[in-house]
Amino acid sequence: MTTISTKLNAINTMLSVVGEPPINSLTEDAAKNADAVIAMNILDEVSREVQSSGWHFNSEDDVPLAPNAAGEIIIHNNVVRVDCKYPESTKYDLVLRGQKLYDKKKRTSVFTSTIKASVVSIHPFEDLPESVKRLVTIRAARMFQDRIVGSPQLNAFTIRDEQMAWMSLREFEMDTSDRSIFDNYDVFRVVNRPSIR
Repeated sequence: MTTISTKLNAINTMLSVVGEPPINSLTEDAAKNADAVIAMNILDEVSREVQSSGWHFNSEDDVPLAPNAAGEIIIHNNVVRVDCKYPESTKYDLVLRGQKLYDKKKRTSVFTSTIKASVVSIHPFEDLPESVKRLVTIRAARMFQDRIVGSPQLNAFTIRDEQMAWMSLREFEMDTSDRSIFDNYDVFRVVNRPSIR
């Protein structure tokens, strides 16, 4: 029976690329195996890298962000990007500074009201869609092989797999995000302009 991928499956795939035997547990076996520890670190690194781009599965719009008693908006540590969309973008130019929100327009990290923003967050490996897990696993396996063995032949093999995984992820993104050119304010503004008679 085939089941969804787990972090243990991903680590074992990475170990198999360099000819290492699989491990049975991420806690006990991995602690005794230096290659498994390196593989876990690379898997987490690649997962953060891929998710930081912002995809439909890890992006949310119109998230209310409320200031605390000091007027600061503290962002959860799994959030990697915060931005405003129109009409909020006319009032704020938001960036993350540490875990606080900062407004570049007003040059302050103090806010007087709740802001609605678009947020991109990082999720644990097990919570990712299967196409994302596949890409993260293959990309991490290629990087792991490059760092441990450095074989050009194995690199070429995993690059082909990585390209296929990227195409699968882009197809998944198109299927699930339901995007339209009218979602973009600049396009909408042109299409919705008043006609001249």
